[in-house]
Amino acid sequence: MSIHPLPPPKEPVGLGRLPVARWFLFTGAVAGVAFAAGVVITMLMLAQAQALNPPPGVAAQMGRLHAALIVLFAVLLACGVGLAIIVRFAVLKPIDQLTDQVRQVAAGDFDHTLHVDRPAELAELSSHIDAMRDRIVSAWRVATDQAEELRRSNGELEQFAYVASHDLQEPLRKVASFTQMLEQRYGSELDERARQYIHYAVDGAKRMQLLINDLLDFSRVGRVTGERTVTDSGEALNQALDNLSATVEDTETTVTRDDLPKVTGNRLQLAQLFQNLIENAIKFRSEAPPRIHIGVKRSGDMWEFSCSDNGIGVEPKYADRIFLIFQRLHPRDVYPGTGIGLALCRKIVEYHGGQMWLDNSDEGQGATFRWTLPAAGGDDD
Repeated sequence: MSIHPLPPPKEPVGLGRLPVARWFLFTGAVAGVAFAAGVVITMLMLAQAQALNPPPGVAAQMGRLHAALIVLFAVLLACGVGLAIIVRFAVLKPIDQLTDQVRQVAAGDFDHTLHVDRPAELAELSSHIDAMRDRIVSAWRVATDQAEELRRSNGELEQFAYVASHDLQEPLRKVASFTQMLEQRYGSELDERARQYIHYAVDGAKRMQLLINDLLDFSRVGRVTGERTVTDSGEALNQALDNLSATVEDTETTVTRDDLPKVTGNRLQLAQLFQNLIENAIKFRSEAPPRIHIGVKRSGDMWEFSCSDNGIGVEPKYADRIFLIFQRLHPRDVYPGTGIGLALCRKIVEYHGGQMWLDNSDEGQGATFRWTLPAAGGDDD
């Protein structure tokens, strides 16, 4: 199996730039020079001592010392050569082998096995690294299979979205339109119960159409028109208010705002986010005319937005439930809807890399929703 290679390693700094082999060579060269100098100095000192014509007993003792030093120097030389051989074949060569194997794996051949026989410490280290490599490769294969399954599932979802937007919508329109035509043509011949049944059929078809449209909007987040660019959030709010102009006028809603910044996002989805929140605030209004304020403040690399209203509010115990799809806190006959609006808002925010929550810190009437969006690059205002 070959996958994308790993990034190049960081360049070593300071004394770490020298390979360990050069350190051994440098140390061995210094030791060799010191050893040779010691041998020469010792031999010169012995020759000078013998030139002084010492007594026979001292001369004999010096001869034995001379022989002992020769044997000692020979043993030291043999030990030095043996240590060099051991370092070369038991340390440096296995390190080179392990390094070459790691480079091969890092280059993309993640199925290459890592193994060295000696010394014991390097053998243990290579076995641990190879076990880690094997676990990573196994996890990568599982993730690849899951990604492929997810792509297949997304393809089926897109196909379902196409079917829902075309094949399912048309029968619902026919049911609603022909049922209404039935009422118009034969209304005088129908009793009150029959007209009530027709009303139920039309209402059910319209609610099914609304539910399908909301589900399509929910499934499109991040898949359709999902490109994120530098976007003026104020323009997105203006677009949402234009879409809701009739509703805002009919309910005498007042919408105020701060100076909204530029963010990194998708304008259509951000307009949908503002529209859903404002529409939600209008739907769950109190007896007083709705007053909605869109606020914003900087929070690190993010902009923190808020949508506050003077409506009926939300109890803190439902702060998480309201963001779940199809979750409703009120009967459908009191507050119509599909229960997808806030779930769609959170999905849009999370797709943009932010978070959304219900703010329970403000006491009093109404609800305040807060969410974060990434600031546009270079936007420090």
